[in-house]
Amino acid sequence: MSKQMTFTLACAVVLSAVVPGVAGYLSARLEAIETAERNLRALETRLSVREARDTRAVSLPAPCMRTPATPRLYQVPATALGDRLGDHGERWILSGPAEQ
Repeated sequence: MSKQMTFTLACAVVLSAVVPGVAGYLSARLEAIETAERNLRALETRLSVREARDTRAVSLPAPCMRTPATPRLYQVPATALGDRLGDHGERWILSGPAEQ
């Protein structure tokens, strides 16, 4: 046999072992990916069912309580304001116009 024929036969033997091995590896990887996708879809479905079951209605079964009344303003006696009058005769509560 010639060297070229020996090399060709050796390459054919190596390729006959490598090609099915690579094909099996890739097939197993794709099957693992498909299995993971199926598991993910199943988990997403279970989660959406659980979220739909746990969702509560917005309305409450009991009627709303009355809100507390707004506090009334404290009325300051007119004598506490002093004799300061505004331009039109109204009394100023916190500060008045500058004295002239």
